[in-house]
Amino acid sequence: MDDGKPTEPKAKWWSRPTPGRSTRTAPQESSPVEDAVPLVDAGAVRDGAGAEPTRSVAPEAVPQAARPLHEPDQYSTPPYGGPGPWAPAPPVQRPVPTPAHGTPVPPPYAGTNGAGTTAAAAKPPAPAAAFPPPLPQQSQPPLPQHSPPQQHPQPQPPAPQWLQYDPWGAPRQPLITNSGPPLGPDGGRRRNRRGPVLVGALLLALVAGGIGGGMGAYIERNGGLTQVELPQDERNLGGRAPDSVAGIAASALPSVVTLHVSGSTESGTGTGFVLDARGHILTNNHVVAPAGSSGEITVTFSGGETASAEVVGKDSGYDLAVVKVSGVSGLKPLPLGNSDNVQVGDPVVAIGAPFDLSNTVTSGIISAKDRPITAGGEKGDGSDISYVDALQTDAPINPGNSGGPLVDTDAHVIGINSAIRAADSGSTTEGGQAGSIGLGFAIPINQGRRVAEELINTGKATHPVIGVTLDMKYTGDGAKVGQKGADGKSSVAPDGPGAKAGIQPGDVITEVDGRRVHSGEELIVKIRSHRPGDRLELKLTRGGKDLSMTLTLGSATGT
Repeated sequence: MDDGKPTEPKAKWWSRPTPGRSTRTAPQESSPVEDAVPLVDAGAVRDGAGAEPTRSVAPEAVPQAARPLHEPDQYSTPPYGGPGPWAPAPPVQRPVPTPAHGTPVPPPYAGTNGAGTTAAAAKPPAPAAAFPPPLPQQSQPPLPQHSPPQQHPQPQPPAPQWLQYDPWGAPRQPLITNSGPPLGPDGGRRRNRRGPVLVGALLLALVAGGIGGGMGAYIERNGGLTQVELPQDERNLGGRAPDSVAGIAASALPSVVTLHVSGSTESGTGTGFVLDARGHILTNNHVVAPAGSSGEITVTFSGGETASAEVVGKDSGYDLAVVKVSGVSGLKPLPLGNSDNVQVGDPVVAIGAPFDLSNTVTSGIISAKDRPITAGGEKGDGSDISYVDALQTDAPINPGNSGGPLVDTDAHVIGINSAIRAADSGSTTEGGQAGSIGLGFAIPINQGRRVAEELINTGKATHPVIGVTLDMKYTGDGAKVGQKGADGKSSVAPDGPGAKAGIQPGDVITEVDGRRVHSGEELIVKIRSHRPGDRLELKLTRGGKDLSMTLTLGSATGT
């Protein structure tokens, strides 16, 4: 483009390639006369004003280098018609709005024109009546064959003023702004209605907030808008098999009672069960022992009824006692089973009041039979020691279970819960506070039945005896007959069951009815598990010799 510098020789343009030529040659520089007279067709051409036709030149006079590759385009379509692809683009014209008469026009917007400078600083606005500046002359290549006729510039109307608009520039303000509120149809100011709208919105928000708060409080207090009902199995499962733990407990509980005993120096709690409709109740001797001769015993039934009771008879050697309640009707005796038919592994249920928790039911099995245990001995003279050939069970038994029934799957009593094995103090009755470790012991009901009958009928119980004094300090295997008795007499009572069978002082009894005996306590337990008058088969050693003999048990009262 022409930048206003002095005109120098024009740049040379390379001609288009012609067929059969591989190199380009520079065309001859045209003279100023040739530049002023364009080449046209052989036909006459008139301009739009009816001027005379311009001078024509024969085609053969046109140099080969200036001849176009295509025929002239009658529509003057680039690149073969004017103005050609090398014509400079006209400058962007930005119109200035023509305001109504009397309306003030704001100054041009001082925004950026996309190049970082303001429009006002880039170019001052031109007068409305000014013509656009002429385009600078540019050197142009030779025109193919013909050029449009020269035309004289005609006067143009005043060009509108254009703003520097750049579609890629920063956002701008609108072209026409008007300060203040919009004008109404009548030319006055519009009424400001924003205040009432805001007040209405505020009132609506307050009402909605109040309703929402009330609903939230209601939901929080009532657990929801509707009542929640959880699904539940509606099948009737109230019945239980009679031999299940629940069935056994339902059958036996009405016959089980809780005893509260208080004496002058001590008190205690235990369990018992009804023997007959006359009000006899069987329990342990160590349960009623705190009452002494003037204490008080209160019986509480499973339904919560209470009654006073008195001791009918007791025996410390068997650790059994019978009490009786008066004026009570509707008693349900608990059936008695046969402890000789019990097998190891049979399921059992223990019922009692451990730690004064009445009507407690636990279950287990028979862990062992004929387990010799001794309990008591607090007095020191041996009068309160009980010898029991017990049933062992793993049904949990705790202090307060003493005297309660141990029943089988038919809800029949097979034992009287009496002792537990404590973890720290060995075998003990339940007068202490030791807890269950799964080693509980019950007096077989066959022995308890015989003793209970004697206590009810005579007030006393008889003990089977063999009429000998044992050496309790003997540490060997078996029960050794002492050399002398407690009073200095012979250890074998004259005319007693032992003397009649042939037992002599120093003999060691090793078996009773085919079962081994390992100590004196165990021999007493084996003997007391029988009735007076029963016959026993004994084996013993004397001077290294084994002997066998038959003995008929005698009877004694007291401990």
